[in-house]
Amino acid sequence: MVKVGIVGGTGYTGVELLRLLAQHPQAEVVVITSRSEAGLAVADMYPNLRGHYDGLAFSVPDIATLGACDVVFFATPHGVAHALAGELLAAGTKVIDLSADFRLQDADEWAKWYGQPHGAPQLLEEAVYGLPEVNREQIKQARLIAVPGCYPTATQLGFLPLLEAGLADTSVLIADCKSGVSGAGRGASVGSLYSETSESMKAYAVKGHRHLPEIRQGLRRAAGKDVGLTFVPHLTPMIRGIHSTLYATVVDRSVDLQALFEKRYANEPFVDVMPAGSHPETRSVRGANVCRIAVHRPQEGDLVVVLSVIDNLVKGASGQAVQNMNILFGLDERLGLSHAGMLP
Repeated sequence: MVKVGIVGGTGYTGVELLRLLAQHPQAEVVVITSRSEAGLAVADMYPNLRGHYDGLAFSVPDIATLGACDVVFFATPHGVAHALAGELLAAGTKVIDLSADFRLQDADEWAKWYGQPHGAPQLLEEAVYGLPEVNREQIKQARLIAVPGCYPTATQLGFLPLLEAGLADTSVLIADCKSGVSGAGRGASVGSLYSETSESMKAYAVKGHRHLPEIRQGLRRAAGKDVGLTFVPHLTPMIRGIHSTLYATVVDRSVDLQALFEKRYANEPFVDVMPAGSHPETRSVRGANVCRIAVHRPQEGDLVVVLSVIDNLVKGASGQAVQNMNILFGLDERLGLSHAGMLP
């Protein structure tokens, strides 16, 4: 049994971790922290978890208690894991970080996008980027795992087959992405009020979003060279979901793209390449740790359109974190994650 600690369990990714781990046969959550809610029973904050975590209450973060766990998840705002990760690693505890603290390899670039100096640059070299479809072998040996962001997960998985095969013109890649409002987190803000988001859709951060350097870093690794990426996120009036519509120009029309995608993801338990001509819906992955993909080449031309959908809180966050934990501890990768999406 893997003993699990969670730092920052009161946000959406925290409660999603709890929901997924409640049905995991080889994991036990033994400590969950929140400075603001210390002493409050988990089931009192989240009644959907009644009967699953009876007796578990939020507590103030304590290195000794957390260090007794096999693995600690950080479901916190950026900057928090910087201060605690090193001490936990020294205690022999594995760290899986759902924030952006260790995703970027360049500390200066991280500081540029997140508006503060990186608090643990000495750990960046050993941090493994936790996209299992790319780094599964490195994850098995990791001490510190950086779980990818939601937009980066959907976008990279959609582009990877084209870039790895050298088929895409890397000078012009376009990611037109939509997210549900839960991607903004649980904190109260005017921009995420129902009356502000319902019956409306808008683009935001067109000049530059914090996920841009992360996506670019991953695509550069896949292509083996720099890429020219335009990434435009949108807020849509739904709670969960990411829909990425990706555009690339192919340099060889003779390649069977459907076969290419099917072969690339044939052995990936959480990537579903749909039949030719399909249009995946975000609702089909709601609550599930699945990225559902369809590839199109309109009018049989040079332009390829890839449609990629995930649940931003599952494959885009907590589900992928649990998937990493399973790999890290030599468990079946699908453990606790094999449930289907929720319809309607």
